[in-house]
Amino acid sequence: MRERIGLAGSGVRLAGDRWAPDDLPHRGTLLFLHGGGQTRHAWRHSAARFAELGWTSLALDTRGHGESQWAPDGDYTMEALVADLRSVLAQLDEVPVLVGASLGGMTSLLVEGEHPGSARALVLVDVVPRLEPAGVERIRAFMTARPDGFASLEEVAEEVRAYTPERTRPVNVEGLRKNLRRGDDGRWYWHWDPAFLSAGEEPRRDVDESRLRRAASRVQAPTLVLHGRHSDVVSQRGIDELLAVLPQAHTADVSGAGHMVAGDDNDVFTRRLDEFLQQQVIREG
Repeated sequence: MRERIGLAGSGVRLAGDRWAPDDLPHRGTLLFLHGGGQTRHAWRHSAARFAELGWTSLALDTRGHGESQWAPDGDYTMEALVADLRSVLAQLDEVPVLVGASLGGMTSLLVEGEHPGSARALVLVDVVPRLEPAGVERIRAFMTARPDGFASLEEVAEEVRAYTPERTRPVNVEGLRKNLRRGDDGRWYWHWDPAFLSAGEEPRRDVDESRLRRAASRVQAPTLVLHGRHSDVVSQRGIDELLAVLPQAHTADVSGAGHMVAGDDNDVFTRRLDEFLQQQVIREG
């Protein structure tokens, strides 16, 4: 069963959802962190599924996203995101497995690498220290394309279809509401603070590759790099460079997915993650 929760970030209130397993042996906690411009709802199917497998699943909206508080000072730097995550971890009853996509993965990597012991295991979903510029630019272009918003949910659906042509356009566009907010002018806007982009080019923010590589070299937790086979953001070169500094990491791909791995093929994503947890977390634990 899903319940709404609120947790204290570093000076902001963060909204989230919690799924608890029913009458099953407790396997641990999974903390899901979405990418820039997304919301916690990106994880709803995965989080619910892992609750059915005995995991307590938490999915949070990043500051300035979804129903989490917008930063009063407009601070969306990586330092702020790292501070938020560390604050959340201090409020949990146990050390969780961190599952982070894109920007959420960068944040997770920095927290575990710079503060070892923060994660029981680390799962990086289509993110490595070196990202492909063309893929990053495509994300930025999508996020900045409609500053004036949308007149209808149908317009939103068309924008998403153009960005992810490999996906089937949803028949019922009402499902898009959870990722949007209604402005005072009656138009629909993506559910994130526009100041988020002014803090640094998404998704690089203010962190460079060298810092991410240093953090990766210090990671002690079992690690999985789970990437989309058709991703234009993560390449084999980027994966190889990560493995050079984090050789104990495991890698797996999702054949039908691009950068939006869980959204592109949630069934395969869930299976790959479950295999890793079974073999490298539960068995080793």
